[in-house]
Amino acid sequence: MNYLKNVAAIRLDQDKCIGCGICLEVCPHGVFEMLQGKANFHDKDLCIECGACDRNCPVKAIEVKSGVG
Repeated sequence: MNYLKNVAAIRLDQDKCIGCGICLEVCPHGVFEMLQGKANFHDKDLCIECGACDRNCPVKAIEVKSGVG
């Protein structure tokens, strides 16, 4: 189920990503997928800005600013 389109305040820095997959494990809505050994957005519009990925990323490759998503 998509929420609001193109408003989720989430950023992913693939240069920082080490491909650990923690974001896939902690995301309750399946926002992420692994592509070529790194996290990528599967569907950014599924993000509810809970911040689980941000808080659990060991290299701070993900930033979530809660607000409208």
